[in-house]
Amino acid sequence: MDLEHARRIAVEAALAAGSTLRESVPGAAAARPKGTSGDVVTDLDLAAEKLIVERLRAEFPAHRIVAEESGVHAGSAAGSPDGPRGEGAAGWEWTWLVDPLDGTNNVAIGLPAYVVGLALCAGSRPVVGVVHEPVSGHTWSAVRDAGALGPAGPLTGPPRRDLPHGPVLGWTQGHGVSRRDPAARSLRMTMEVRARRVLQLWAPLLCWAMLARGDIDGMIGYHAEGLDLPAGALLAREAGVEIRGFDGVPFEASAEGPAEDRSFVAAPPTLVGDLLDLVAEARRLAPALPPM
Repeated sequence: MDLEHARRIAVEAALAAGSTLRESVPGAAAARPKGTSGDVVTDLDLAAEKLIVERLRAEFPAHRIVAEESGVHAGSAAGSPDGPRGEGAAGWEWTWLVDPLDGTNNVAIGLPAYVVGLALCAGSRPVVGVVHEPVSGHTWSAVRDAGALGPAGPLTGPPRRDLPHGPVLGWTQGHGVSRRDPAARSLRMTMEVRARRVLQLWAPLLCWAMLARGDIDGMIGYHAEGLDLPAGALLAREAGVEIRGFDGVPFEASAEGPAEDRSFVAAPPTLVGDLLDLVAEARRLAPALPPM
């Protein structure tokens, strides 16, 4: 598998989808509910996703595609060198994750903060990640163990800097997390006390790109969504960001498994310990929070 080729195709697909989104936002994004968690979907999500899926399918017919709105697209048996499709066929080893419009809630309220995201996974392990921001026209991409690229060249992550007033942190949580969740409430409250600013962008991939390019100092995720996680985490990791689970062990971003396995801190190595201390403090405080 030529991962540089896969990156080029993913960038092309993201740019094409971004062009479609940019031409329509704002104004043509009538949102409607998706599920019962407060999430929404628009026709723009569907149009951008269709374009990306068709581009990937034309180039990688054997690959499996998991798209946010249309679900799972199995790889074709004809495109697989190992014969019939199935869990054991070669095409199933490669899976594309497609988030055609990360930030739909922002678009729905007229806030131009959204991106397009794609990841290619070998098994459950992300090996290519692409994030494209249609508003600025900027694109970030990464290939596992080969580094991350941004509009101005290689990404090196947040710079070392003094943080006398605390770091600027990003926060993301899964759609399934209740507003009354005591752990989430405690984490947000503790972040507000320890950080200079806490950003909740409603577009996690945009937050990951900001971390990879050094605009923010760290990021904490609680029961994060799986589809957009691998692309962003790979981008940050290849830019030099360290990602740990709440238990402190190295965190491998995967779209698979329960949401409870997708809680993490992400920051330069010099700041990871502080974020793990923050998480530990929040866990101690959570049982004492008054019920909502």
